Amino acid sequence: MINKQTIQNHLLEHLEVAKLIDNSYIDEIYSCAELIVKTLQNGGTIFWCGNGGSASDSQHLAAELIGRYDKNRKPIRSVSLSSDTAVLTCISNDFGYDKVFSRQLEGLGKKGDILVAISTSGKSQNVLNVIKQAKSMQINTIGFLGKGGGEALPLCDNAIIVPSQTTARIQEMHILFGHILCDIIEEGLGLK
Repeated sequence: MINKQTIQNHLLEHLEVAKLIDNSYIDEIYSCAELIVKTLQNGGTIFWCGNGGSASDSQHLAAELIGRYDKNRKPIRSVSLSSDTAVLTCISNDFGYDKVFSRQLEGLGKKGDILVAISTSGKSQNVLNVIKQAKSMQINTIGFLGKGGGEALPLCDNAIIVPSQTTARIQEMHILFGHILCDIIEEGLGLK
């Protein structure tokens, strides 16, 4: 039986988490946007990655920049490491799923690029490995994290942590942060 209370509970929980995202997050989001804009101005690329729903968020946010977020403009160098099924299955089969993002970054990335790693738990081995790979290549790292940040938090140069233990609420806030970043990036690059 469908229960209207379930709907109300989800809406209330979303609003409660959103209320926790207060002005203290402005500086964190701004720092991330500033780092991304500088990376792009210097000829760098934004790489995105995540698993499951975070893989979809990775693809969504990469598309907002390579396509458009708000206005028609030049494409912005933005790549999701969660997108190419042939590459994902090849690396998973030949090297193991824990290398699925790090191997791509090793082949595509360069010093001065930036990685945005999206993880609700901060514990996925493939996400931890790509952050470590980025560090070894002098690629800046941003974590969109939840559940306290997990093992990814101390590895990231910058992190935005959603104050929740609920995966769905964390993902909802990650996409909000991503959309804010897209808007600020377009503005910072003078594309608005």
